[in-house]
Amino acid sequence: MNRKEFFARVGFGAAAVLLPACVAGLATSCSSDGTTSGTTTGVDFTVDVSSGTLATNGGFMVLQGIVIARTLVGDFIAVSASCTHEGTSVNYNSGGNKFVCPNHGAQFSSTGTVTLGPATRNLTKYNTSLSGSTLRIFS
Repeated sequence: MNRKEFFARVGFGAAAVLLPACVAGLATSCSSDGTTSGTTTGVDFTVDVSSGTLATNGGFMVLQGIVIARTLVGDFIAVSASCTHEGTSVNYNSGGNKFVCPNHGAQFSSTGTVTLGPATRNLTKYNTSLSGSTLRIFS
């Protein structure tokens, strides 16, 4: 076996091993309703909102890949932090009650729905539940 044959066989073998994983990843990356899948299951954690940015209306933080925000009326909302356009972490704009990508200006409603491109897919919305000063974020 010469060098050319060796590299051809190694390359083909690697492709045969990696191709099923790549195809599976593409097939499960988006759901049919436009929301990102794969990030919606298994999320369940709590945050103390008695201090820090979530202690005041209009504050937000990013934790475990999720933007958690407290609206100006005191409600809590949570969506996936990565913009669906290029993955930049979105910020919460309390005055407009929306999420904004600082990279290319994509905007999302408080429920994660795209309201202004270039993003075309919604952010994943998570459930929130407040008990005392403990906020639970879950899928």
